[in-house]
Amino acid sequence: MLYALSAGLAFAWFVVIAWEAGLALVELSVVEQRYRAVLEVQAGCPVTEVAERYGVTRQTLHAWMRRYRDGGLAGLADRSHRPANCPHQTAAEVEALVCDLRRSHPRWGPARLAHELERRGMQPVPSQATLSRILTRNNLIVPGGRRRPRSSYQRWERDEPMELWQLDIMGGVLLVDGRELKLISGIDDHSRFIVIAALVVRASGRAVCAAFARALASHGVPEEVLTDNGKQFTGRFTQPRPTEVLFERICRDNGITTRHTKIRSPTTTGKIERWHRTVREEFLAAQAPFTSLHAAQQALDGWVADYNTARPHQSLDMATPASRFTRRTAQTDQEVLPLRLPADLTALPASAQPPSAPLAVTPAVVPAAIEFDRIVPASGNMTAAGRQIWLGTTMAGQTVTVWVSATTLHVFHHDQLIKTHPVTLTPEDLARFNAHGRPGRPSPATALPVGELPANAIVEVDRLVNHCGMVSVAGKQISAGIPLAGKRVTLRIDTQLIHFIADGVLTGTRPSPLTPEQRGRLHGARMSGPVPDLPKQVTHVQRVVSSSGALMVAGTKFHIGHTHRGKVVTVALEDTQFRILHQGQELAIHPRAMIKEVKRTRASGHIDYEI
Repeated sequence: MLYALSAGLAFAWFVVIAWEAGLALVELSVVEQRYRAVLEVQAGCPVTEVAERYGVTRQTLHAWMRRYRDGGLAGLADRSHRPANCPHQTAAEVEALVCDLRRSHPRWGPARLAHELERRGMQPVPSQATLSRILTRNNLIVPGGRRRPRSSYQRWERDEPMELWQLDIMGGVLLVDGRELKLISGIDDHSRFIVIAALVVRASGRAVCAAFARALASHGVPEEVLTDNGKQFTGRFTQPRPTEVLFERICRDNGITTRHTKIRSPTTTGKIERWHRTVREEFLAAQAPFTSLHAAQQALDGWVADYNTARPHQSLDMATPASRFTRRTAQTDQEVLPLRLPADLTALPASAQPPSAPLAVTPAVVPAAIEFDRIVPASGNMTAAGRQIWLGTTMAGQTVTVWVSATTLHVFHHDQLIKTHPVTLTPEDLARFNAHGRPGRPSPATALPVGELPANAIVEVDRLVNHCGMVSVAGKQISAGIPLAGKRVTLRIDTQLIHFIADGVLTGTRPSPLTPEQRGRLHGARMSGPVPDLPKQVTHVQRVVSSSGALMVAGTKFHIGHTHRGKVVTVALEDTQFRILHQGQELAIHPRAMIKEVKRTRASGHIDYEI
């Protein structure tokens, strides 16, 4: 309690004061007590005695006297202990500049902001902690939990460039027609320099090897490469026995050590994964879907050039990747052997090669369609033209004919079309198939056109009916009927109905739950051919409208209204609709949801009349 008053605590003290007639409890404020203490000292009382009586130090009592002398009674009131100024406080113009930079570049954190302020010649540069407080104070970031300090992480990094490349594949690059491109990426472990950034339609093994070969020709041969366990990079998980894929063969021929991550361990290739995150947040987030593969590659090349040469990298102490990367050429200390590539690598698709690629060659003139024969493996899952084609174990060991064009793949067995898939092939692809095949027959069907499907388009797909009589279309299970179980049927799908065709005969019709967008993405879809003939059945039947205004025909119930109850109406069964007639007048039209045999053609209790 010795320093209670000197600390300026704003509460009342109760003292007992002798009054003329006796004792009374009087409540004195802090200001009044200080004033009485000052008066006692001015009256001649020793400072030591007054300070002891009021429970304060001599220095505090002298301060009260000085404040009373300077400001009177008001000078004895409590004052704030906040300092009048802060010499190390960040200037207002500096804080405004930091906020403007952050608003212009929302992904810049304190480290990047400090680097940019230093580039602008600011001295001294605020610390990262100060910049973080400025951003928090202005609601430009939401403070989160404190993470582990960087010093606690054990970073592994190669000592020199070209010692290790990390390679990976990323999706998510979209075109305006709905197709998704794949990004084949490669990064130097030491310098973070991007050595591969190639967009392809399909990330096949040959496309990956083409991008890898161009990087080897441009930057030199690294000592090691690190990849995941994708089938483009390794064949060690191939069944029934491991095999060597094209990527591993290129590495073996050029003395490159291949390293692979553990299963489900993406942090091992953390540098390339982090670069993919930067691509999504800085490149793709600011871009609309691209019009073509060439336009997307041009935009990506410009962004990668800025990333390599101009953009400071935080993990490199704000240096650029290009400042730490050096190409490996024959003029280095160790003589470099010539690059060895497979001879057939030059026949890769042109879509996987930029215009400046030195490996591309002009293909010879080839037919518009190529045919070649394949034997179905024991698994029933055949691969052709980069597509996996399921034919079933019942086809194992049999020879089928594969027909390919630039957009369509057909599979024939005994000259019967059994499969159709959409593909994207280039003239170079067809030239490679032509070397081991023959000119193809006229196109048996036309695959779906590229781009958005018209709303009124009619498509066909082939499906195998399972043992429950169901087929799968666009992720939906649709009943084809138990009698068709185990058979392959053709589904003709229009805007409202799905027709089931088996052996060229229409066997059933169901309502179509598919949107035009879903019909345009059906696996193995093609534009529809001629409409098959309906089974020859009764075309007109009679029914009596019930008291509720309803009637039943062909397993379907219709409501035509109470005003028609008791009437005998005629129902005309057409291929896609039911027409309800009364005395030659059309009452209603309903879409036909199924084809079911109608055994009762007359109205109950009434005699048929001539229609």
